[in-house]
Amino acid sequence: DVEKRVVKIINIDCGANVGNVTEELLDSSDEVHAFEPNPYAFEKLKNRFLFNPKVICHQNAVLDVKKTVKLFLHENSDKNEVHWSTGSSLLDFKGNVLRDKFVEVEAIDLSSFISNLEGEINILKIDVEGVEYEILNKLIDLKLVDRINSIKVEIHAKKIPQLKEKEELLKKRIKDLNINNINLDWI
Repeated sequence: DVEKRVVKIINIDCGANVGNVTEELLDSSDEVHAFEPNPYAFEKLKNRFLFNPKVICHQNAVLDVKKTVKLFLHENSDKNEVHWSTGSSLLDFKGNVLRDKFVEVEAIDLSSFISNLEGEINILKIDVEGVEYEILNKLIDLKLVDRINSIKVEIHAKKIPQLKEKEELLKKRIKDLNINNINLDWI
């Protein structure tokens, strides 16, 4: 007798904001993990999926390490905290954030999180305002990219010139290792 094994399909939305991409990810998964560190956006995200058992909302930043970090809020956040939450960043040198307006948030180590998941990871979306390079390099180092069907990343060197070298090195590494499941140009 051969038992039919059911594999759970998982999608992960890093930088989920108010859940627009999370909503799109629902169709292709049994479970969606949505990570959003901005407390104003997270409140909207949590309430949006409150009655959807397929969505698990995490009020965390994602990084390559687990630690408490400062999330710097957008320069226009006083006008509308939710609307301008998309510009929040863990990088104090990002041009459109206020260095003196931040919240402390817990960051998870995305690699550890992925390592502990049971199921098939279909899509990993990463839009984390400049800290994507370290996360991706660790996923590559640990060969966790092999567990994920598609990785969709918004890279930020065009908006944050200090990241240009990290971006060039990452692109070269992806090309040299012939990694085909990372899309750095999905937005």
